[in-house]
Amino acid sequence: TIQLIQFFRIKSVILKNIMILVEDIHKSYGNLRVLKGIFLHIPRSTIVSITGPSGAGKSTLLHLIGTIDKPDSGIIRINNVEVNTLNDKKLASFRNKHIGFVFQFHHLLPEFTAIENVSIPAYIGGASKKDANIDATEILEFLGLKDRLNHKPSELSGGEQQRVAVARALINKPDIVLADEPSGNLDTENAKELHKLFFTLRDTFKQTFVIVTHNEDLAKMADLRFNLIDGVIV
Repeated sequence: TIQLIQFFRIKSVILKNIMILVEDIHKSYGNLRVLKGIFLHIPRSTIVSITGPSGAGKSTLLHLIGTIDKPDSGIIRINNVEVNTLNDKKLASFRNKHIGFVFQFHHLLPEFTAIENVSIPAYIGGASKKDANIDATEILEFLGLKDRLNHKPSELSGGEQQRVAVARALINKPDIVLADEPSGNLDTENAKELHKLFFTLRDTFKQTFVIVTHNEDLAKMADLRFNLIDGVIV
């Protein structure tokens, strides 16, 4: 009995340190099996890279972790919440509060300024315009964009646009940030700066980063690296 109690105490401590738990995830689209049983345990405040050839299922896995899509079977827990059991309304609220997204193409709204683009997730989360603008200004200044707050995307360089996209991902202080080929559309110098930025953010805000990338330099820098081939982790 004592050994059993100790076992569950140890298991509880381990689970508390796990930010993302993926257990036996399967996903198909029609007759195409994309993910064939994925297992991942990702600790808090960790930078993880997911690599592999095109078509291996990397983006699909990221979308499932990000609750944009749902698995056919298996379990996904984020911060001890089993997200694939939440209804659509609760899932949207959870995603807004706990998950930030950075994509290869910045997906900034061209008619809005940097501070307006960054503030949008905060508005969706119920923040007032005043509070959202204060938080957005703080993050943009932290990212070195103090003089670009009122510039529209067309007035920003590629690297600056990606930093605005990162700021938007951070505005609601999410537990995890998911990045899909975040440096794929940047030149070498801006890519290096973005990679350094992720580690600065992890060290400053203690967030967990999961990054899908073909960039070997970024993949090697990560705390953990998973290679996805033909729908399985190898």
